Amino acid sequence: MGTAISVRIPDKLASKLSEIAKETERPKSFHIQKALEAYLAELADLQVALDRLHNTSDPVISIKDMRNELEL
Repeated sequence: MGTAISVRIPDKLASKLSEIAKETERPKSFHIQKALEAYLAELADLQVALDRLHNTSDPVISIKDMRNELEL
């Protein structure tokens, strides 16, 4: 079992969620959970990318050097 959480969402978004739940024969909570999982995964990927971008010890190579290294 999971934890119950209450949220307020705009009526238009709630309507779309209801439509999708009906079309897929899945509960709204299923779609909310999947959307939150996808959002959190994307957020984690973004944080890794930003950390690498701001890491001055991480070498930056040109596209030409990368193609040469990959033999493209």
